[in-house]
Amino acid sequence: MFFMTALLYRKIWDKLNGSVGGSALLIAFFSIISKLLGLLRDRLLASYFGAGSTLDAYYAAFKLPDLIFNTLVLGALAAAFIPLFTKIWLQDKERAIKFSNVVLNYLLLILVLLSAGVFIFAKQLMPLIVPGFAPEVLAQTILLTRIMLGSIVFFSLSNVIGGVLNARKKFFSFSLAPVFYNFGIILGIVFLYPRIGLTGLAWGVVFGSALHFLIQLPEVIKNGWHYSFDWRIFPEVKRCFQLMIPRTIGLAASQINLLVVTMITSTLAAGSLAIFTFANNLESFPTSIIGVSLAVAAFPIFSESLAMRDDKRFVSAFSMHFRRMVFLIIPLSLLFIILRAQIVRIILGSGSFDWDDTYHTAQTLGWFSVSLFAQTLIPLLARAFYALEDTMTPVVISLVSVGINIGASIYLGHSWGVEGLAAAFSISAIFNMAALLFVLRMRLGDLDDKNLIRSTFKITFNSIVAVFISYLMLRVMSSLVDMQTFWGVFWQAGVATIIGLIVYLILAKLTKSQEIKIIFEMLNKLRLQLKAKN
Repeated sequence: MFFMTALLYRKIWDKLNGSVGGSALLIAFFSIISKLLGLLRDRLLASYFGAGSTLDAYYAAFKLPDLIFNTLVLGALAAAFIPLFTKIWLQDKERAIKFSNVVLNYLLLILVLLSAGVFIFAKQLMPLIVPGFAPEVLAQTILLTRIMLGSIVFFSLSNVIGGVLNARKKFFSFSLAPVFYNFGIILGIVFLYPRIGLTGLAWGVVFGSALHFLIQLPEVIKNGWHYSFDWRIFPEVKRCFQLMIPRTIGLAASQINLLVVTMITSTLAAGSLAIFTFANNLESFPTSIIGVSLAVAAFPIFSESLAMRDDKRFVSAFSMHFRRMVFLIIPLSLLFIILRAQIVRIILGSGSFDWDDTYHTAQTLGWFSVSLFAQTLIPLLARAFYALEDTMTPVVISLVSVGINIGASIYLGHSWGVEGLAAAFSISAIFNMAALLFVLRMRLGDLDDKNLIRSTFKITFNSIVAVFISYLMLRVMSSLVDMQTFWGVFWQAGVATIIGLIVYLILAKLTKSQEIKIIFEMLNKLRLQLKAKN
């Protein structure tokens, strides 16, 4: 009996970890777990410190490590590494492994040198990034920054082997890694901070990054990868770094954009950076679960389709994923706008996080939510260009978007405060998404335009009607529950959300939405395939 149960679970597992639909579900599931832990992390930080100068120092300490890592590794490596590794693997598996090791070794060397430079000159660099911080807050930021630099090495290792797993369509440990990262940070908050003080928060980040790497290591080794101290630069390695350069420039511009936002928030009221970060983390919940999970799962299919010169398959996959994302994100965007205060109060409203913090975080979240649909679609659109081995176009568009965001942030930040920074972010995100879609359409021609336009119109109409019903339910529930308590706010938001989503699904069915069919057919197909494996 035990053997049969184990075999059944193994078959289910193989199916989930080996198909696009199953992989998307797997990534989405662990994204939800990771994001829930992230919300717990934020609740703990809000409860311990409130939106004040301590959290400003903590979040500012991420900026220089993030500048180094995100610019050189995170997006640039994925854009260049996965398509090339996939091609090499299909021809020569051992050469593909050597390729991954050469890339890893050079990245580590560059990152260690850069991290050492930042460690030495942190006292000179941080005042440029947070010019408005008081001296004691600046000193805390410098100390935390130096500790957090250690996370870069682990994240670099993690992302290279994660790229290998992505290329091999193995998403389990890759999806699980962010869960362990947040778990490490939570341990830092709960166990290290009470014992060693503020530095415990930074050491929690380093510990979480180590877990992010270690959890992926067994699976990548099991799938044939091994480390070698190889520095020989062969043509594919050169091609990888050539493809990384444009994307690196674009990411550098994006990171500079974040630094400008940090500079502005440091000159605003104490706690502005914490409020901006809390709101950003809340709105990233649906974009990560829907946008990133589906885009990551679709990327190998995009790459394979274009490698085999099957443009029809590429357009079909793109259209399906685009419409599926729109179907899920537009109603959620509108729900986030009308429920922004309830979301903040439920998730962050405890301990030192007072009503003033709640109000400003909710308003900031509302402005972020305006562009949720665009933020969700950008990863898919960008990966369509990466599959075309075109990293330059997304970079150029990103640079223009960054310019728009910086200009709008300077104007709106000083006019509206931290809420203005979120509004500027949304303006630039919508431009970024629209420009990527326009250029891709120009490049490939028909992207199944008829279905895309018809579906988007239906989804938008159904979402507006459903969310209007949710708004009415908010008003009704406010008179039936005690709005001064956690559970009162929870039930108000929960009932309004459930009623709105039910109405949305009914309208989708009545208007014969193709996307609801796609989702249910995918789930039913997965169920039948799993049943057939028994």
